[in-house]
Amino acid sequence: MLAVVLTRPSGDKDGGGGGGGGTISLQNASATGPDPFTDSTANDPADSPSPSVQVPTTAPAPGDNAVRQYDGSQRGLYGGTKNVASCDVERQIEYLSAQPAKNRAFASALRIQPSTVPDYLRSLTPLRLRADTWVTNHSYRDGAPRAYQAVLQAGTAVLVDDRGVPRVRCACGNPLGEPVITKTAPRPVGTPWPGYSMESTVVVKPAAKPVEEFVIVDTGTGEWVKRQPGDSNADRDRETRPPTTSPTATATSPTPSSPAPEPPSSPGPETPESPVSPRTEDTTTPPEPPPGETTTEQSPGDVSPASP
Repeated sequence: MLAVVLTRPSGDKDGGGGGGGGTISLQNASATGPDPFTDSTANDPADSPSPSVQVPTTAPAPGDNAVRQYDGSQRGLYGGTKNVASCDVERQIEYLSAQPAKNRAFASALRIQPSTVPDYLRSLTPLRLRADTWVTNHSYRDGAPRAYQAVLQAGTAVLVDDRGVPRVRCACGNPLGEPVITKTAPRPVGTPWPGYSMESTVVVKPAAKPVEEFVIVDTGTGEWVKRQPGDSNADRDRETRPPTTSPTATATSPTPSSPAPEPPSSPGPETPESPVSPRTEDTTTPPEPPPGETTTEQSPGDVSPASP
């Protein structure tokens, strides 16, 4: 597995605290957030999303500053409730169909044609995040999608594409993209929830091929479940066995940490097989943050992809 290592400021113009790295919005699982595309289409979770589930089974040591990356096909990366969809896809389609301008903006953010939005949404799989996850979120403002970086709390209901990447946040109907990793670490904006830290945040990378079955954890019972891709699959969930070997996760970091066993009540994913580096942009001007939020104090640092 790869990791994005957040190093401390060096003080130089390009990489240090003087350059500034923008902000990243902290969004709890149930909050609609600023300028949403639609009303919420998320179904009530079976359990509380807080404190955050720690998906990596090797926790970073204090000061490790590593953001874990997982392949979108990873077993146990997502959760949900057996035979219950996390989002109402048809209601999402109704909301967007009733507002053509928003439908066009939604399609633009996902780089699809407006006429294909219903079919696209029906191809996605409703799941719940099991770890705080870094994404590019999009609000709807002035008739257009406005991209900004965000961390979505564990327990957030999302629609996931066939490569295992979150594409819609159901609490607000916002389209989602892969995170943009910049030279300078972003400053958190908003109120952190219990258990939040950048070190425990993960990045989901597209699987190398379409996912045939999502192996998820029922967050209420702890059972492992197989779910077929697509919005109408929840009533066809099938139980499956958990991994037969203890999952481990490693990270390239300044201070390697010691393996820690996963609690039985919170199974984690198996070791990733085909990690992919995050999308990186050489810029110090990331997409604009949502309005009306305050900044949580945190020293920014350089961000760079780590070596495998």
